[in-house]
Amino acid sequence: MREEGQCHPSVSIAGIAPLFPENSRPPPHYFSPMPLFKTRSAAVFGIDAHLVDVEVDLFRSGMARDFMLVGMPDTAVRESRERIKSALMNSGYGYPNQAVTVNLAPAHVRKEGAGFDLPMALAILGAMGTVPAFDAHLSVGELSLDGAIRPVRGALSVAVCARDRQIQTLILPAENAAEAAVVEGIRVFGVRHLAEVVELLSNPALFTPATPVPPPALPADPASVLPDFRDVRGQTTAKRALQVAAAGAHNVLMIGPPGSGKTMLARRLAGILPPLSFEEAIETTRIHSIAGMLPPGAGLLTSRPFRAPHHTISDAGLLGGGASSPRPGEVSLAHHGLLFLDEFPEFPRNVLEILRQPLEDRTVTIARSSMTLTFPAAFMLVAAMNPCPCGFHGDSTRECRCTPAIIQRYLGKISGPLLDRIDIQIEVPAVPFRELRAHEATESSADMRARISRARDLQLSRGTVNARMPSASVRKLCALDDSGERTLELAMRRMSLSARAHDRILKVARTVADLDRSESVTAKHVAEAIQYRSLDRNYWN
Repeated sequence: MREEGQCHPSVSIAGIAPLFPENSRPPPHYFSPMPLFKTRSAAVFGIDAHLVDVEVDLFRSGMARDFMLVGMPDTAVRESRERIKSALMNSGYGYPNQAVTVNLAPAHVRKEGAGFDLPMALAILGAMGTVPAFDAHLSVGELSLDGAIRPVRGALSVAVCARDRQIQTLILPAENAAEAAVVEGIRVFGVRHLAEVVELLSNPALFTPATPVPPPALPADPASVLPDFRDVRGQTTAKRALQVAAAGAHNVLMIGPPGSGKTMLARRLAGILPPLSFEEAIETTRIHSIAGMLPPGAGLLTSRPFRAPHHTISDAGLLGGGASSPRPGEVSLAHHGLLFLDEFPEFPRNVLEILRQPLEDRTVTIARSSMTLTFPAAFMLVAAMNPCPCGFHGDSTRECRCTPAIIQRYLGKISGPLLDRIDIQIEVPAVPFRELRAHEATESSADMRARISRARDLQLSRGTVNARMPSASVRKLCALDDSGERTLELAMRRMSLSARAHDRILKVARTVADLDRSESVTAKHVAEAIQYRSLDRNYWN
């Protein structure tokens, strides 16, 4: 039977247990107790957050201080009982001397993580009369035993959820405030202790919402923060190919002996990519926030991600996954950036084959028995490999000790369908001594970036970057003259290229034309694009 007519906690009525234990001091604020109290929180699934209602009911029970948690909680949520109890007691608010029932709605959605600690504690305090009834508030945060509030994952997605559901106020850990404050239309309050939240709800006029931290200005010369192409000697052809790749967001495969500079070139590619747009920065930050990879107190990510996983990575580590709630993998963490796979054939074949779907669709779908999640994966693949296990096949200065069977088995780890999805394939030979010791100035990353940004702007004015151009637009935007048609027809016949390779050659040719500021795609643009598709026929045939 529910208790009615609760009085001040310092008063006890015969037959009715007081709300607060006798040894606990009265709370600093006291409002009319509401045995049934509701707050709101959010649960993150994939890169999106969904609203969760937190309901707390206090009632008499045969066992004092009984605690029941329902609504499909996982282990971390179920363990919140002890954290909440200790936090309330150590913060001086006491704990109700009644049975507590907590419901996380909707009940059919699994709740994961410790971010529900704070809203559950606030709902209990509301039922006790310590905080007033409040609407248009959403809160997330993990509680320490002393009442301190720890940061959580996915704060930016929670802020987007609050804005979309027209919730005016978001309360979350202070370490997550800068991240969430970039979302306009809501007030974000970063807090460090449970007592601070109680004071905020009781006297909101004393607190100022967090303001977005302005992102640092992108440097005019990327070499100030990233390695510069000016440091690379020789490799003129490889540099040109990487500029084409950066301009059109094309995938690249580099083949060459050890020490020829493949890794050096790949690490400098990030410095010539155009800056992130605000929408791209928001989406990239959401993914890194969910993965727990944002630095404490960080706001919006302003540089394109560069991910370089080791070749021992598992398929779940690369694609994403998890036993219960899947997490983003390396292909999603590289969203709007670069995924660099060094020693390409050393990756397990099953790991390489799962790249085919995200390279084509630019998304990753992970299905589990309880849910199906989709993560974005619009990345540039940059792969590097040796021509054989020893690395010196075809080298005129060093002897290769690999047999033809060993070489074919090594190259056979890269399948034809995967090669078809790599637009640009270039050879990176060893740098001759004279070029290595040359002192003439080479083009800097800043100059390359300015030219690439102009080409990207031209592509975006047509709708999207060339590598992601829809098939229906290829014939219209990549129309060839008679000379270009003959060049492409001859290459298709002699190289036995697939229909997918046909479209990708046209897209690369369109990018070459954009770099030359040419409105039409000519035979020389097609010839350069075909040149970037020759290595798979030289090595794999």
